Amino acid sequence: MKLRWIGLGALLVLGLIAPFFVYPVFLMKALCFALFACAFNLLLGYTGLLSFGHAAFFGTAGYVTGYAVKVLGVSPGLGILAGTLSAVVLGFIFGNLVIRRQGIYFAMITLALAQLMYFVFLESSFTGGEDGIQGIPRGRLLWVINLEDDRKLYYVVFAIFLFGFLLIRRTIHSPFGQVLKAIRENEPRALSLGYDVNKYKTLAFILSAGLAGLAGSTKAIVFTFVTLTDADWHTSGDVVLMTLLGGMGTVFGPIVGAFSIVTLQNQLADKVGSFVTVIMGGMFIVCVLVFRRGIIGELGALYHRVIGDRQF
Repeated sequence: MKLRWIGLGALLVLGLIAPFFVYPVFLMKALCFALFACAFNLLLGYTGLLSFGHAAFFGTAGYVTGYAVKVLGVSPGLGILAGTLSAVVLGFIFGNLVIRRQGIYFAMITLALAQLMYFVFLESSFTGGEDGIQGIPRGRLLWVINLEDDRKLYYVVFAIFLFGFLLIRRTIHSPFGQVLKAIRENEPRALSLGYDVNKYKTLAFILSAGLAGLAGSTKAIVFTFVTLTDADWHTSGDVVLMTLLGGMGTVFGPIVGAFSIVTLQNQLADKVGSFVTVIMGGMFIVCVLVFRRGIIGELGALYHRVIGDRQF
């Protein structure tokens, strides 16, 4: 328990001082993907459901936010809220369609549904097709905070990330989260104890989709555009890699994984071009074969071996 509070304190302090030392736009991108990875980890790491279509919620929320802010003229705050709600609704629809499937069938159906949404965005007029939605105004939050200022926007994004992160943390340590872990470990046993397994999995799916949408909406405001890349299956693959690299089923693992991947992408993109995807694939293979528990998972295991059997 003590280490958890130390970790939260370190996260808060680093988040507050980071824009004075690192480019704020890079940090905002990393925070958006960190929230996206944490949302995905709630589904995979704590419920045991592997979705290959989470980019659908990320992209849908981004498009709705971009359209609402640029075309309808709503404020950025309402645009982010609209995008998040759209992801919740889509999560409810997808969840009820796929939740009775397991394993590879669940993964493939989520991928198929995500690709369906990708082609909807490609062919729809309101999304701008291949051009996407460009020039989304940042405007002002609550008529006071000027989001055109990168540093002010960073603190807004950091606050959104903290909200999502703490919500996930509270969820996994609640009775609801304990049931999710029981379903992950032994679904037939959880069913025999009287839990409505499909209901719990559906709720977890919707919550994960909503938080992924919150990340996508925030990213749309940060970069002032939304493109098909946000809804592409590669984005779903990236968030899987972030979660596995950082540590599936750990609280801080997805954050470490997201910052690691975003940093590598930014550093290598100009040097190796499209070859960066090969490097990412190699990292995925190494992660699966060598340290399956991820960075934080391996550090936690080392702590248990050296210090003793305490909570990490």
